[in-house]
Amino acid sequence: MPQSLAKVYIHTIFSTKNREAVLVDEWRDELFHVLGGTANNLGCQSLIVGGVADHVHMLFQLGRTITIADAVGKIKSTTSSWVNQTRGLATPFHWQGGYAAFSVSQSNIEAVREYIRRQPEHHAKQSFQDELREWLRQYAIEWDERYVWD
Repeated sequence: MPQSLAKVYIHTIFSTKNREAVLVDEWRDELFHVLGGTANNLGCQSLIVGGVADHVHMLFQLGRTITIADAVGKIKSTTSSWVNQTRGLATPFHWQGGYAAFSVSQSNIEAVREYIRRQPEHHAKQSFQDELREWLRQYAIEWDERYVWD
C-alpha cells in the first residue's frame, strides 16, 4: 500500500502539579482552547477538552506521524508556558510529570465527549484520584500509588 492511513482516538488525562486547584473559572475555557489548538497544530485533531480546577481531559485524534508521548509532552509544555506568560500566578505553573492515555473506539467517541462535557458535575461527587483509579481499573492498567501522584 503506497499510502499510510490511521485513525486513532486518544483520551488523555493529566493534572496540575500536586493537583493544585489553580485552573480557575475565569480563564479555564481559554486554557481549553489553547490545549485544543496546540493539539491541532501538532496534527492531532482536538475533539473536546474539558476538566475542572485541578486536571484536564482531552479527546483527540492522534496524528499519523507523532507518538502519544510526544503529543502530550508538547501539549503540556506549550500550555504551561502559556499559563505562565498570561495568567500572572503567584508561583510558576506546572502540569504533573505524567499523564494517562486511553484508546477510544470510533463507536465510543460520543460517550467520551459527553463524559468530558460533564466534568464539573462528575467532580461534585468524585475526586480526581478516585476517577483516575476507575479509568486505570477499567483499562486493566497496573499502577503504583507512590508514582501516580505528583
